[in-house]
Amino acid sequence: MKHRERHIDHLRRSIEVSRKARASGNTPFGAVLVDAGGSVVLEQGNIEVTERDCTGHAEAALMAAASKRFTRDELWTFTIYTSTEPCAMCAGAIYWGNVGTVVYAMAEERLSSMTSDDARNLTLRLPCRDVFGRGRKPIEVIGPFPELELEAESVHEGYWR
Repeated sequence: MKHRERHIDHLRRSIEVSRKARASGNTPFGAVLVDAGGSVVLEQGNIEVTERDCTGHAEAALMAAASKRFTRDELWTFTIYTSTEPCAMCAGAIYWGNVGTVVYAMAEERLSSMTSDDARNLTLRLPCRDVFGRGRKPIEVIGPFPELELEAESVHEGYWR
């Protein structure tokens, strides 16, 4: 139970980062990187709108920064917490960045039902477990967290068409 409570605390932080991303003019997604000792070492919201970068999703941007700061061996012991399940692009960035554990609050499928045909999120509908499952290393995936899905979803209210 203690481990689950720590996951929930870090997921709540990723949801708060997603709120900040939205407030700054970006799409509402957030990610937090936690080291093996449980300390937050990086936080990142989406920057795709304000930076005019189609790869500026929270997880991809976080992995770009993390790969410059930490070794691949260190990153394998880290955990990335995300407000929403990583998309296929972000799952790829996490895979190549070598983070060993992914924990997310809200499933991509739930997000897809909220965004519908909004051109800003024409998702590939490819669960991150499927992306990682095609790889050659065992990335652990934990999520969604039913007790946090409404909290994560609330950040998106009124954003999508």
